[in-house]
Amino acid sequence: MRFIRLGRRAAAVATAALVASALAAAPAQAHGKTKPLGTKSLAAVLTADKSGFDRNGGDYDILTAAVLAVLKAKPSSPVGVLTDGKTALTAFIPNDRAFERLVADIQHSKKLPSEKAAFTAVAGLGIDTVESVLLYHVVPGATITKAAALKADGASLKTAAGSSIKVDVYGYCWKRVRLIDADTSDRDPRVNRFDINKGNRQIAHGIDRVLRPIDLP
Repeated sequence: MRFIRLGRRAAAVATAALVASALAAAPAQAHGKTKPLGTKSLAAVLTADKSGFDRNGGDYDILTAAVLAVLKAKPSSPVGVLTDGKTALTAFIPNDRAFERLVADIQHSKKLPSEKAAFTAVAGLGIDTVESVLLYHVVPGATITKAAALKADGASLKTAAGSSIKVDVYGYCWKRVRLIDADTSDRDPRVNRFDINKGNRQIAHGIDRVLRPIDLP
């Protein structure tokens, strides 16, 4: 029985790897009746929201401010790939409530901070740290749609930060996607919004927690 389970697990990982490989090559293979993917960048999508810090925990004001802060301090940062719509990638983007939860955890507080206070706390970690965290949310080279993500159970995705996150697809009637990060002591992020910027080489999926590249105390 143990060998059967291991065999099934290996098969799932192999299938997920094949899915990721095929996705990476997809933009170059578009032909015939297949519409080529567009080149609208994720940065263009994020900065289109001019509301700034507000009380809407479901949008991406803190993430947008973090990206702009890194690019202002380090114009040649790899985070700049988010402005290049010709480069295929998939980003998992935490909403504002996700950053508020992160800051509350770091500060060991039961009260969520405001969006502005959460951004100030995140920025206070240092530009290099913010850059590393942002890159941990980016998977370069592949446009992974919702349909593909739901078939990628067990896949290990190499991030732009150099480390990996794992995909866990669970549920029966309604499939959901969880991302397993390096923090083993807290709840893993779940995708709560799919296919942001769909139809383009750069695509994003919203998540309800910030991916953590280290195990926070």
